[in-house]
Amino acid sequence: MLTDSHVHFRETMSSAEIGGIIERARIAGVGRLIAVGCEPDANAAALRVAALFPEVVKAAVSYDRSLAGSDVRVDDIRTLIESAPPGHVAAIGEIGLDYHHSPETAESQQELMSAQLILARELGLPVIIHSRDAERETLILLKEHSRSWRGGPDQIGVVHCFTGSESMARALLDLGFMISFSGIVTFRNADSLREVARMIPGDRLLIETDTPYLAPVPHRGKPNEPCYLPLVASLLAGLRGVTLEELAIQTTINARSLFRF
Repeated sequence: MLTDSHVHFRETMSSAEIGGIIERARIAGVGRLIAVGCEPDANAAALRVAALFPEVVKAAVSYDRSLAGSDVRVDDIRTLIESAPPGHVAAIGEIGLDYHHSPETAESQQELMSAQLILARELGLPVIIHSRDAERETLILLKEHSRSWRGGPDQIGVVHCFTGSESMARALLDLGFMISFSGIVTFRNADSLREVARMIPGDRLLIETDTPYLAPVPHRGKPNEPCYLPLVASLLAGLRGVTLEELAIQTTINARSLFRF
């Protein structure tokens, strides 16, 4: 069974809607999911889905770059994690920098990301990192995080929905991070990204849908779902010269190791 390492759920979804997504994923061969938050409503949704399906879903909670400069308190993330059942929250994420959409809050984004990296070190939790048009600053913060990390060497974190350069990928690998690829890798204009995906070591590779965003070809432009993950996995397997089963086994082993799933 495949593992979708990055899924967003809406707080307004009914239990039936959530169950339908989980069931369609199961039928497609996707057996585990990480439900990812990034702001209060999304955090609540991730925790709710993990509570409804504890054998299938683990949660990640955070305050992402969209809240940079606001009056949010990182201690509230600590409270969410510590008040959840043991093992319920698998990571802090997503957090990170996005200068493509919000360059005007760059300094505040760095401060918010740094505070949550400190929290991750204190709690011994992996981080799920977002980075867009901010490679230099992302690496500066992650280098400091890597130097100060005292957890397992394979549990520091993952850069999700990777779209960066080969040099960025190699720098992240040197810091101990895993790298996750989404449906973008199936897009027609993603040749350079496919070349990066080809060179990632097998034990550092994760896959995701980033549901409901970035549906893979041939569903591009439509709402994404975890049941589409096999399309990402199949393309990556072909690129890397392995079978779909081999890629499913390896990426699921990696997800279990990172998220203690």
